[in-house]
This record gives sequence, structure tokens and C-alpha cells, in this order.
Amino acid sequence: MLSAFMAATSPSLLLLASSLTSSSSSPSRFSIRAHLSSPRPSPLRPLLLHSPLSSSPPRRPFFPIKFHPDLLSAARDSLFVFVASLALSVSVFVSDAGSAAAFVVTSPRKLQSDELATVRLFQENTPSVVYITNLAVRQDAFTLDVLEVPQGSGSGFVWDKDGHIVTNYHVIRGASDLRVTLADQATYEAKVVGFDQDKDVAVLRIDAPKDKLRPIPVGVSADLLVGQKVYAIGNPFGLDHTLTTGVISGLRREISSAATGRPIQDVIQTDAAINPGNSGGPLLDSSGNLIGINTAIYSPSGASSGVGFSIPVDTVNGIVDQLVRFGKVTRPILGIKFAPDQSVEQLGVSGVLVLDAPADGPAGKAGLQPTKRDAYGRLILGDIITSVNGKKITNGSDLYRILDQCKVGEKVIVEVLRGDHKEKFPVVLEPKPDES
Repeated sequence: MLSAFMAATSPSLLLLASSLTSSSSSPSRFSIRAHLSSPRPSPLRPLLLHSPLSSSPPRRPFFPIKFHPDLLSAARDSLFVFVASLALSVSVFVSDAGSAAAFVVTSPRKLQSDELATVRLFQENTPSVVYITNLAVRQDAFTLDVLEVPQGSGSGFVWDKDGHIVTNYHVIRGASDLRVTLADQATYEAKVVGFDQDKDVAVLRIDAPKDKLRPIPVGVSADLLVGQKVYAIGNPFGLDHTLTTGVISGLRREISSAATGRPIQDVIQTDAAINPGNSGGPLLDSSGNLIGINTAIYSPSGASSGVGFSIPVDTVNGIVDQLVRFGKVTRPILGIKFAPDQSVEQLGVSGVLVLDAPADGPAGKAGLQPTKRDAYGRLILGDIITSVNGKKITNGSDLYRILDQCKVGEKVIVEVLRGDHKEKFPVVLEPKPDES
């Protein structure tokens, strides 16, 4: 291989290499012929070193070797190049991938200003987002052992340094045990501080060091505009800390609570991708401030279809404050059960039909009559509420919306349609009973 490399690097050395590889008639010896670059014939002649009459064996003719100076210089240069190439090749093959990568020169990545802002927003707010696992108790059908198995997961975020975590109620519903995983993968057992089924908000608490808790900056949702950029961080399908971007595509939407059916007003609509597992995660504005909690999507397939909904932070603020202080939300009620809106529409009237009004409830005490049957089994319709404090009521959502603006202990004037005439009743609102 050495002869081949030297021959390839110098034309003059080619003659020397061919001479090195040529052998004589004797297998144990070889002769070297010196090829000179000069076209003149060589003056060297073989010398006869023995006499024909001598009894000693004849010796082989001796050829003195004389190399041309240019040939020696070319051979020396070719040998240097070969040794340098061999050393470089060996260093690359014996080195690891990290050392070999040092030979590759890459230019620094250049990002646009909006990309840098998005990257910075994600890096600064990711430590505030947590992963929540909902565990339920199940009994093995064969061994009868009681096991805790994950029945769902969702997202949440750190509210304060005291370890309060805010999420959706439907994320923790039916859980026998809850675990919260922080951004550094540290997992803690969580306790339920309180929840509000009507607004789909829940507050948990973990015992974690304060230096590991980074509360999310809270913004304002009253001045939001359609078209401004928003960012959703969560754990869709169990993939932790995923960022999706979009814009506000609608404001003052209304959705129903998955637990009670009570309407949630002023909901933010966004086209940022929200998938199962994003529930309870934060919706941020371009400054990184919290403007809502991702809570629901509108999708026939169950995956993101570009229509997501978030509970506005102005609504969340008041609810979380009550849950942290009292462990529950004090919300006024009339103390009635009413019929579905479709049933009332079939009757050709507008309002809320009272199905039940317990005697010990606010409406029962005020004298509102429920729907009942007579002695012959015929249905006697109850009162139909048409207005509260002079505000028209056409369906159940209107009634809830008005009650949300009232306080416990407040007296309201309820107008009802009884038979073919209208009556007014003063009703003192009472707090909603505690829920287990």
C-alpha cells in the first residue's frame, strides 16, 4: 500500500516503486535498478569479480546505486504528506462523535423578533404550569385488591407561593387521590381546597418548597380585543409543557358547565389548539399574563378543531379568592328546579317553568307554586317566571345570569305567570348548600 501511495503522489517515485515490487530469479534476493531521469545512458557497467579459472563460485554482478537529488526530494515530500494524512485519518476514526463534530462549523441560528418573544414567553411561564394526575380507587375483579389507577390527567398553574394550584373542576372530578408534577418533574400529593362546579374551577394545595413555586402573573380580561395573540400552555395527551399559539376569535361567549349545566358567561373563544389534557392550563397574552383558563373545545371528533373556550381571568379571580379563604363559593339561589327550555317552548310561552319549589327554600317560603298532578293524575303547571327585578327572563340562562349579579341575603322581586294572570313575589336569596 505504501508503494502504491508513493507512486500516486510522484511520477518520479513511480519508477522506484515498480523497481521495489519487481523480484529477481532468486526467491530470497532481489536486485534494485536505479532509474535516472536523465535520458543519457548510464556509464555504470557490471564488474567481473572472478576469474573463469577460479574454483570459487561466481558472484552476482554489483550495481552501485545513485539516486537523483530531485527524486529524493519528491520522495521526501510524498512521505510527509502520507504521514500527515494517516495521522488525521486515525484521529478522526478513534475520536468520538463529539470530537468529530468539532470539525463541523455551523452558523448561529437567527430568529425573528416575534419568534424570540414567543420563545422567551414559553421559557418564563413554563415553570408555573403543572401536570395533574387524577387517580381513582378500583377493585380487582379476581384478587379483590384495591388499587389506585389513573383515570384522567390535565393541566394547572401555580397561583401563589403558598402552594395553591388552580385548575378545572372536571379535571379532578371523581378523584380519590391527586398528584401534581412541577416543571422539574418533582411530584407532590395534592389536597382539594375547594371547587365551584358552576364555573368549572377548582383549587388544590401542595406542600412544596417556596423556591420551587413560581406563581403565574395574573392579567385582566375586561379589555381583551378580538384578533390579539394568545398562547396556551398545557399537557395535551400527556405530553408535558406544550405550547400552542393563536388569536382571540370571539368574546363574551357562553358555555354550560359540564357538571351542573349552569351557564358560564363572558367566555373567551380562541383558535389556539386545545386538546384533551389542556384543560386547566393557562391562556396567556403576548406579555405572558394570565387572561383565562382553558376549559373546553367545540369538536365533533373530540380533538382540536380551531374552536376553544377559556374562562376569563376576571371571573376566576373572584372564585379563587373565595375558595382560598372559605373553601367554597357563596352564590345566591332561588331554591327551585325548572324544566328544560325546550319543554317551555312547546307550551308556547316564554319564561322558566317551576318544577319544584321546596317549602324550606327561598321560593317556597315566598309562595311560588311548583308543577304537580291532581287527584286524577292530570298535570297542573306551576308558576312560570317571566322577570326578576324587572329584567325579562326567557330561559334558564337568563335566570342564572341575573342571579350571578345578586348577593346572598338580597331581596328580589320575582314576577310569575300563574294560570292566565301575573303575580309578583318578594324573594330573599339564600346561599347555595354545601356540596360534598
